[in-house]
Amino acid sequence: MSSERFYDLVRAIPDYPQPGVTFRDITPLLGDGPALNGAIEHLSNRFRDVGVDRVIGIEARGFILGAPVAVSLGAGFVPVRKAGKLPWAVVREEYALEYGTDKLEIHRDAIHPGEKILVVDDVLATGGTAAATCRLAEALGAEIVGLAVLIELSFLGGRQVLGNHRIESVLTY
Repeated sequence: MSSERFYDLVRAIPDYPQPGVTFRDITPLLGDGPALNGAIEHLSNRFRDVGVDRVIGIEARGFILGAPVAVSLGAGFVPVRKAGKLPWAVVREEYALEYGTDKLEIHRDAIHPGEKILVVDDVLATGGTAAATCRLAEALGAEIVGLAVLIELSFLGGRQVLGNHRIESVLTY
């Protein structure tokens, strides 16, 4: 599937959630079976050669993309959630937002030392959430082999926050 088709299926919503921001809505792409399959293949194929043990999906749209990427790679799937949503012993990472902080959590036994981890999300923006997710996995002894995102908002500088981590995106704005 061509990248033009993917771009056509991402709806631009101006001034949401606040004036001056253009929200990139992936709902039309998710609703198109062949396009969704193409996006999953695109994300998976870029990491097929690195021996991914587990895929981390970041709440919430990272779950939608991460689980099928994990299945495609023959890897396990691990959710990273906002604080207070996981029912067992967790590791927590606090990270900075534009105005304040937030927290992410992962189950303590979800990842094991030496495992190769692929982080999947819908959008890479400023990189704060992705960086916090990488720190969580690394705190459990894992190796981050890369980050796969459907959309990268390059003008927000997320790559710089993620250092030397390999980042692959389907679409770039």
